[in-house]
Amino acid sequence: MGEFKLHRVRFFDYMPSGIRCMAFNDQTERLAVGRLDGTIEIFNFKDNYYQEKVIPGNDSRSVEAVCWVAERLFTVGLNGKLTEYDLENLCPKYSLDVFGGPVWTVASNAQGTHLAVGCEDGSIKLFEVLPEKVRFERSLDRQKGRILSLSWHQSGMQIAAGMLDMIRIFNVQTGHTTHRMLVDRGAPGMRNRECVVWRVAFLSDFTIISADSSGKVQIWDGTKGILSRAHLVSKSDVLSLAVSKDESSAVVGTSEGTVVQFQFLAPVLGVNEKAWVRTKTFKPHTHDVHALAEIGTAIVSGGIDTQLVVRPLLDKVDIKSYDNVVRKIHFPHRSLVSCAQKAGLLLFQFPGQLELWSLGESDGHGKPGDTLLVKRKPEKLLQLKRKGEDHIYCSTVSPCGGWLAYSTVSRIRLYQLQCDEHISISKVPKLPKVVRSAHQLCFSHDSSRLFVATAHSTVHVIAVSQSDCRHLHTFKPKSGSTEAIHLLAASKDGKWLAAANRGCEIHVYNLHKLKHHCTVPVYGSCPTAMGINPTTNNLVVVHADRQIFEYSIVKKQYTEWSRRVQKEGLHRLWLERDTPVTHVIFHPRNAAQFLLHDTYMFCIIDQSLPLPDQKCQFYNQLTLKSLSETERLGHTHAFKVCTKYQDLLCLTQLDDESLVMVQRPLLDIASKLPAPIRQKKFAT
Repeated sequence: MGEFKLHRVRFFDYMPSGIRCMAFNDQTERLAVGRLDGTIEIFNFKDNYYQEKVIPGNDSRSVEAVCWVAERLFTVGLNGKLTEYDLENLCPKYSLDVFGGPVWTVASNAQGTHLAVGCEDGSIKLFEVLPEKVRFERSLDRQKGRILSLSWHQSGMQIAAGMLDMIRIFNVQTGHTTHRMLVDRGAPGMRNRECVVWRVAFLSDFTIISADSSGKVQIWDGTKGILSRAHLVSKSDVLSLAVSKDESSAVVGTSEGTVVQFQFLAPVLGVNEKAWVRTKTFKPHTHDVHALAEIGTAIVSGGIDTQLVVRPLLDKVDIKSYDNVVRKIHFPHRSLVSCAQKAGLLLFQFPGQLELWSLGESDGHGKPGDTLLVKRKPEKLLQLKRKGEDHIYCSTVSPCGGWLAYSTVSRIRLYQLQCDEHISISKVPKLPKVVRSAHQLCFSHDSSRLFVATAHSTVHVIAVSQSDCRHLHTFKPKSGSTEAIHLLAASKDGKWLAAANRGCEIHVYNLHKLKHHCTVPVYGSCPTAMGINPTTNNLVVVHADRQIFEYSIVKKQYTEWSRRVQKEGLHRLWLERDTPVTHVIFHPRNAAQFLLHDTYMFCIIDQSLPLPDQKCQFYNQLTLKSLSETERLGHTHAFKVCTKYQDLLCLTQLDDESLVMVQRPLLDIASKLPAPIRQKKFAT
């Protein structure tokens, strides 16, 4: 792709929030993850673990527990409310006050007809699930002490509740307690401390599994209300618990960062009698493991260290492949960085603020691979705090650096910037009434238009100028899709706009004629990155399964290169990469080359070269360096992968043809985490 000056940016102080809870939907194979800042993330495990949707948090809303009922999502929090979410518009649908103080837990019965909510005042509230809302039905007998965990029996007739020092079993019809089981507080030195039952699981054979603050996993007989067996798994709290769908396996997470698996099997060969036996121990985290899910073939865990870990269970996997290795998801699968290509500015998005930085400058002289001396350091020009309690969902800065916009779930704000000797900012007082909130924002290359993707896959075109802001047109997809738009790409000549939604649809609009131009054939995997080639106006799209398509907007068909890719297939090592591609940029002087990146690499693709076949060496950069000019011809292929730079958040290009790479080293994130529980190590 030639020589480029590279701005290596490592001053984006991005800090992901820790994971508080999670719930897996077996029907749709989607995982809902609740974070400590109230953000809800939904991952599609059928689509290469892609982070399909993000519902931004709110300062007044916490998420203590999350629960699926069919395809509906509910959460509860310390604000004392039960909330259902609109998964199309990515915002709360409604909230109900439970009137029981802070709410710690929520659980649905197997039939999906009722929700049970555990409250601070010791009450368990039952809500009936109706087609459009939930309705309070009644309360079970109120107890002394908060209800911290709940689990329904499969019949829907009984509920197990974890409390301080005890577990209670309730009869749902009468509301009365049928069994009261006291939990051992543990070692003699801990007798004066209350034992917190953090999690309970009520199995179909009336076995109850509990995890508590004494470090024990205890097995109870729910029919008699007695303890069957206790396992000491940690010297500190056991915080999380999950049971497999067939109830043959259970996993628990501790505050030491370990995950322990138990299996229901015969402890001695030749004996038919089964018991819960501790079988495996993993150490996927450094801090508290607050959330767990067992999804059949893998264990999903998350906690204070912010990362989501998917660990396959090899004894439950039929085919051994790369899909069965550990995956760690550190960063969001969407862009938090916007670049003003003409002005050399970067906009960093945080939940509560935006930061605008100017890039540094160097003398620009050196050989390939040299590190250039910086003659002007990067400078933070602006810190803009959001208004209200809603977190920032999306943001953008215009290519000229004169406009800045951001949106929450409730409103859009547009600002005009003046970058002379001193920066000044002024809010645009009146925006067109049709724009209220946005799922995605994008400026045209000449900075004269703002594209606002709102609800129901619509895109509003707003003309921005110093005198006023006018609504020019609203694009609506012909398919009638109501899914949220998550990607926008505008052509450099100002003629085309491509919009991709969560329903895997990509619509192309003609900005000169202000009408729908075409729809790209729907592919079954969600688009993760796309861009329009400034020379050919071909649309390049990369999907969650890492398939690459090139679509001719003018001819309304796939290009010959794209058809060749689908015919010959992409290399196995490319398809097996476990983080999605998030940006596409193009060579300014060579229309046949474009650049992609994920978290751990960037790749230059040269369409003039042959595709790599399955037998050739895919990562061949070191091999090519050791060969002569003539020998290289037989080993070159279209994919040039560079893994030198890790932990990538963004890779983009300025108008002076230099590249900007934004990194967030994982060690920097780890250094800002609270100190983990001190563990005794050998020789210390």
